[in-house]
Amino acid sequence: MPNGSLDSILFHEKGSMSKVLEWKERYQIALGTARGLSYLHEKCRDRIIHCDVKPENILLDADLCPKVVHFGLAKLVGRDIGQVLTTMRVTREYLAPEWNSGVPITAKADVYSYGMMLFEFVSGRRNSVPPDDGQVRFFPTWAANTTSEDGNVLSLLDPKLKGNADIEEVIRVIKIAFETVL
Repeated sequence: MPNGSLDSILFHEKGSMSKVLEWKERYQIALGTARGLSYLHEKCRDRIIHCDVKPENILLDADLCPKVVHFGLAKLVGRDIGQVLTTMRVTREYLAPEWNSGVPITAKADVYSYGMMLFEFVSGRRNSVPPDDGQVRFFPTWAANTTSEDGNVLSLLDPKLKGNADIEEVIRVIKIAFETVL
């Protein structure tokens, strides 16, 4: 893919695009990723649970259209079966709670991972990097504390966007992120 992975662009790693992903681009990538996951979960003949949804596994074409890739950990689940038992092999920062509890995994595990990515879309920071105060904490908890301190959900917004974002869309994305992970 000409634009590489989402993480290299979103987090400006070596060899990636030098431009900042504007809000409109982030929002379209978030929507496209959601459509891809919806296809895997609902439209395929056999339901597919990806089991490793993260920015590294979202590739972007020339038009920044996202493609969900890396199905090495994916599980095929028949239409009449909605869950699967599997061992934990996912990236910890995007890990749904059910992975730790030993219960069967459903498509909701992918939705949880997607919600963690939404926080990254908004904040422009990895969910595994400690906040400025250096304290390690659960990323959604940090996000909730950040927004409750001043009552402004926009305090999560990536400063590189410099007010260049549709506020209603940002709020919608933050709400979805909170609903999927908390």
